[in-house]
Amino acid sequence: MRKGSILGYDLNEKNCQISYYDEAKEEPETMEVAADNYQIPLMLGYYKDHWVYGKEAKRLETLHEGEMISNLFEKAVCRKKVRVGERVHDAVWLLAKFVSLTLEEFENIKYITFSVPYTNVDMSKMLKGIARHIGVQKECVYVQDYKESFCQYMFYQPKELWQYESALFFCDAKEIRAFMLRRLNAVNGKGRELFVTVDEVARAHMKELAAIYPVLNVDKAKDADDRFKTFIQGVFDKKVVSSVYLTGEGFENNWYPNSLKVLCNGRRAFIGNNLYSKGACYTSMRRCMEYDEGPIYLDETKMTEQICLRMRVRGQEGWYPIVSWGTQWYDADGQWEVILEDTSDIEVHIETLAGEDLQVETVSLEGLPERRDYSLRLQIEVMFIDERTCKLIFKDVGFGEFYPASDFQVEKVLHLGGINGQFNSMS
Repeated sequence: MRKGSILGYDLNEKNCQISYYDEAKEEPETMEVAADNYQIPLMLGYYKDHWVYGKEAKRLETLHEGEMISNLFEKAVCRKKVRVGERVHDAVWLLAKFVSLTLEEFENIKYITFSVPYTNVDMSKMLKGIARHIGVQKECVYVQDYKESFCQYMFYQPKELWQYESALFFCDAKEIRAFMLRRLNAVNGKGRELFVTVDEVARAHMKELAAIYPVLNVDKAKDADDRFKTFIQGVFDKKVVSSVYLTGEGFENNWYPNSLKVLCNGRRAFIGNNLYSKGACYTSMRRCMEYDEGPIYLDETKMTEQICLRMRVRGQEGWYPIVSWGTQWYDADGQWEVILEDTSDIEVHIETLAGEDLQVETVSLEGLPERRDYSLRLQIEVMFIDERTCKLIFKDVGFGEFYPASDFQVEKVLHLGGINGQFNSMS
């Protein structure tokens, strides 16, 4: 068994890849499936009542033995049914079987972050359900897209590599896509936190790529190199770029020598295919170790609002977030217990990064039993109904054997601005 228990799991239509936190090195390591090969083919095989995955599943297909199930990711997302032998399985169950087989070498998983090409509420629910299937609690699972994985990876690189903007180029057999990591400015001037985002700034479909991957065609390669060079120059126009990262199977052949000269002109360039799984592992590290410092990643799917209560934490009184900006609304549900001092109501502050206004809401505690100071214990529950509607539930849970819980409960519905349009107001 491997010692790693904090994981990053890159999952896409073709492959998966696993990075784990190496406690000795204090940084992520990527699990090799062969020498310098980290990719596990996203395939399941079934032969003589036995499940296999990855290369073993491909071998069964080559030998025409048993049954092989491909396109697991797409089928699971579409919630398809798949016949295997005489049984019909949910594709989500099959994907869960694949994930569990790939993680057999890891025991006692403390935290896992899935990195996927895109994410939404359905993707998050599916992957968190799969994690529960293999014994990981829901609160120990996070789902992020490739852009956020790139961002989280960069947070742990030397600061000079993202002092200005940092570029990521992805290339497969069909197209090249360019992404840029940049800083954001909050409208309300929140100067203490650093907000960053990743934009897709350009893409190009290149028919030459099909000819040069996996077999290199010299003439087509020269044409592709010229087009890629022009593409890079357009992306870098009037930008100060500190570093460049190349990822994807399309960069495996050295067909772009002239483009590489442009990439490396005054900046450092790196190539590799384990950036997303390592970025996911860094996210798991931050969350598992409760490391809240550092930049906050935002995009058009993240909340630009923060919900705060005035509390004293570790002797320090202030406004503390129960929902932080940069959170996906469908991941923001939570529950806490607090000890009340002498108060008749609770004030809730809603701050926004997209404007100057502070929204203040008051929750009346009328009907709460009277007790001596520090013996009133409330449970606070946050529940999001949708991206614009948050419900706060305050409930008396008593104080041990001294004061039993009463039937006091009050709810407050907060109407938020939602994510649409607010992120775009930040430059």
